[in-house]
This record gives sequence, structure tokens and C-alpha cells, in this order.
Amino acid sequence: QVQLVESGGGLVQAGGSLRLSCAASGRTFSNYAMGWFRQAPGMEREFVAAINWRGVRLAYADSVKGRFSISRDNAKKTVYLQMNSLKPEDTAVYYCAARYVSDLGYVPDEYDDWGQGTQVTVSS
Repeated sequence: QVQLVESGGGLVQAGGSLRLSCAASGRTFSNYAMGWFRQAPGMEREFVAAINWRGVRLAYADSVKGRFSISRDNAKKTVYLQMNSLKPEDTAVYYCAARYVSDLGYVPDEYDDWGQGTQVTVSS
């Protein structure tokens, strides 16, 4: 099992930027893929971005492509989500998740451990 702690959320105006971090502890971080998901009130949890164990394969939801960037630092056991050109519809709780295989996952059921989430609010 791995413990995940997100940070970096907050309130930002439309067009602004935020950088989320997810610090991992427990299992060997470099062995597994990581993902970011988000959940708005009354909505299902949705895929945002994923990165494989080496950080060379990336995937993004169409809604964030070109605006968000996922990266990881295996030495620091941390995965990041850089969010630029934020829109009010990006408002949600953002969760990072770990998948105990090396390749990408696109749905919540493919992930094994989750952080507690961090709130991102984008005002218009």
C-alpha cells in the first residue's frame, strides 16, 4: 500500500495557474503509474491525466489537453499537475491515485490507492 498526500489547491481566477503536488510514501514509488482525477459536486470522478512509471508515457483528458501537464520526480516520490489557463469548469476536488502496474490507467477502478483530495476553485 502507498500513502498519498495532495497539496497545492486553492482559489484562483479564470486564466490563472496552480500546481498540485502529490507526495507518496510506502511502496516503491518508481514501480507504479500515477494518475490525477477530479470530482465536482454531484458528478462522477473523472480522469484528468496519467503518467507511467518512467514518466515517458503521458495521457490527458480532452478537456485539459494543452492546458495541464503531469510530471513526476521518482527521487522525491512526488507527482505534479501543472494547471494553466484555468476555467471555472475546472473547479473540483482533485485526487491523485497510484496504480500498481507500470502502465497508464484511465478509470478510477484501475487504481489501487488514493489521496484525500485537494480543492481547486476557479472564479469567473
